[in-house]
Amino acid sequence: NATTASTLGDSSCSIAWGTKLADLSDVATAAALLRGNDAPALTERERALQAWASSVVSDPNSTTREDVAAMRAAGLTDAEIFDATALVAFRLAFSTVNDALGTPPDQKLAQAAPAPVLASVTFGRTVEE
Repeated sequence: NATTASTLGDSSCSIAWGTKLADLSDVATAAALLRGNDAPALTERERALQAWASSVVSDPNSTTREDVAAMRAAGLTDAEIFDATALVAFRLAFSTVNDALGTPPDQKLAQAAPAPVLASVTFGRTVEE
């Protein structure tokens, strides 16, 4: 979700999912992913999912059989690949609605975000004061 939101440039969802990711992993990993950088703490499976999400958001028509094979090689089943793709699509749709309607990041959510996560979200709408 963090990769999908940040690749699209949705600041609101990036702050929300970046904060959740920081809680589940660590702040440095979350901040790196939001910036589109490598995150050494990711497993092979997580790297495959991150690359897939980024590809689906950026240009779904550019995905290849080799991309799917890489996900299988990382241990994902066909059902998990489908589920991940559907989740990216739903997140993309939700983020598109937020962005089109001009939804800014929630001030309380932004205040609760770790500083490196918030600093990594340099795109999209800004937090309203």
